[in-house]
Amino acid sequence: MMRQLLVRLLVLGTLLTGTSYVVWRWGWSVNWENWWIAVPLVVAETYALVDAYLFGLTVWRIKVRGDAPPPPEGATVDVFITTYDEPVEMVMKTAEAARRIRFPHSTWVLDDGNRPELAAAAERLGVGYLTRSEDWTDRPRHAKAGNLNNALFATDGEFMLVLDADQVPDPAILDRTLGWFRDDRVALVQTPQWFTNVTDSDPLGSQAPLFYGPIQQGKDGWNAAFFCGSNAVLRREALMQLGIVGYVREVGAAVEDALRTSRRILARAARAARRTDPALARDLEQLRESARQGSRDLRAGTPVAEVTYAFQQAVDGVSRGAVERDFAGIAEDLAAIGELPVEVDQEMGALVVDDAALDRLAEREWSPLGALESVRALARAVDVDRGDEAQPMMPLATVSVTEDMATCMRLHALGWRSVYHHEVLAHGLAPEDLRTMLQQRLRWAQGTLQVLLKENPLVQRGLTVAQRLMYFGTMWSYLSGFAAVAFMAAPVFYLCFGVLPVNAYGMEFLQRFLPYVVLNQLLFLVVGYGVKTWRGHQYSLALFPLWIRACTTAAANVFLRRPLGFVVTPKTRQAGGGFPWRLIWPQLLATVVLVTACVVGVVRLWTGSATSTIGTAVNVVWVGYDLLVMSVIYQAALHRPSDEEHGAGIPAHVTTTPEELES
Repeated sequence: MMRQLLVRLLVLGTLLTGTSYVVWRWGWSVNWENWWIAVPLVVAETYALVDAYLFGLTVWRIKVRGDAPPPPEGATVDVFITTYDEPVEMVMKTAEAARRIRFPHSTWVLDDGNRPELAAAAERLGVGYLTRSEDWTDRPRHAKAGNLNNALFATDGEFMLVLDADQVPDPAILDRTLGWFRDDRVALVQTPQWFTNVTDSDPLGSQAPLFYGPIQQGKDGWNAAFFCGSNAVLRREALMQLGIVGYVREVGAAVEDALRTSRRILARAARAARRTDPALARDLEQLRESARQGSRDLRAGTPVAEVTYAFQQAVDGVSRGAVERDFAGIAEDLAAIGELPVEVDQEMGALVVDDAALDRLAEREWSPLGALESVRALARAVDVDRGDEAQPMMPLATVSVTEDMATCMRLHALGWRSVYHHEVLAHGLAPEDLRTMLQQRLRWAQGTLQVLLKENPLVQRGLTVAQRLMYFGTMWSYLSGFAAVAFMAAPVFYLCFGVLPVNAYGMEFLQRFLPYVVLNQLLFLVVGYGVKTWRGHQYSLALFPLWIRACTTAAANVFLRRPLGFVVTPKTRQAGGGFPWRLIWPQLLATVVLVTACVVGVVRLWTGSATSTIGTAVNVVWVGYDLLVMSVIYQAALHRPSDEEHGAGIPAHVTTTPEELES
């Protein structure tokens, strides 16, 4: 309680001094003469303050749970081990450990690589083996989310434990976690991810003890603990409800598209009919209003079947009158109707509409009768069977290359609860080289930003205000690459050219800036007491090129439909020796520029070209801090795991208590 009180006092102090500093920066110290660097710098500082607010809210309500209650009586569990191309020996080691889990369960290897040798190994071990059904052929596969969705419809356990191929579970993992599901609104129990092949120095920053600790505990306090893709137990009922809701939304969106296109077609036809048949024009306008009403009914929650039936009846009523009044242009329209982007899927037995052709259809100059017939075809063409997908229902979210965050956010929006159980109950393998680590971090960042751009948590119905901010805070952190560029560029321009972005490089600046920085660092120190948080802080800046790339590629994927692909993180050391110059050339360039700026700044002060000793000193210290933070990327580039660390044997069963994890 005393620690939590201290944390809250430091949060208040940090936010008060930070807000005062940023308000002063915007109102009194921006050097508008050099706006091209002054504005990016103050925007970056504002970004950092928002980040501090989100972090402060997270740790305001840290929830430290004790032991879970006993597991529910008679609970049935499926253990899913997801794999694509990992070594068979690795997968079977995890499967063997999963089979030794004490609580009664069924173990399944979910092989997205469809490998006969893995199927044979699973059969010898006596565990289940699942691969994709034929329904997935020539349809989107959705990577790991698709693999899990396929398995959900091939199994029937009340709960499921999800493990990556390298995450060897403790025999007590279900005994220690299932008890939280005695609360029938709990959909997820997440445990930490911990790696056995990481040294104490952790040059690749794999352990993430700040996230799998105070941050997840803080989110848990707001009922917003995340699903992290592995080492988690989920309730099947919650996922199936999510799948049904998602299916209804997808079909509703298709109906809305058809109604929207129908309104555009009817508007054009009504304008044409006003010149020749005013009565028909009035009927078309009335039908257009019926389409508008259909859209309003959908938004109000009216069942899709009722909306489509009512609209089809309205179309039929107007069509009967139109047949008697309009025969001109029928031959031409019949030919065009034959080219409508509507076809019958013989296998699925459903009418399918080509969404890409809807705009072209709406722009055509239809006669009134032709317009009615095209609208009638659209109303029948909604693909309720979702023939473009392998399954009508996709319980785990497929909007992102990382399925976990989007799935959990949707569960929370439906009113389900999550639990973060702070006890290491599975041990895995972290990336062993810089290239692999960068692939992994890029995929995480891209997936998170995809969710932000497609399903912004700030506007998602069903989430509490705190839950929205908890999700947004994680997404917001991946924008730090742009702020890092501004923070590194500002001292370079000052030291090399005397360009002043701040109108107060003196004691006034230090008096306002230092309390904010000191309190902020004290907050991190207290929150992360006993936890090594420095590596995570270093990588938030040192990986600035990766974060920028993630932002641009995720935006291109969402808005320009450019593919991202899905890269499975290799679980073994990647081939290739020597220093990885091409992987870190932006950091190398930044380092050279920063060091050069320091030398130039000192020379300018010594020769009298620069007149402010405090200004030069502040910027030299600033650059020194940037270089210290950036140094981690060179440690990672030079890191070569020893033979003992490389491919280290994972303990078959180890239980780590929360106290041991903290220490």
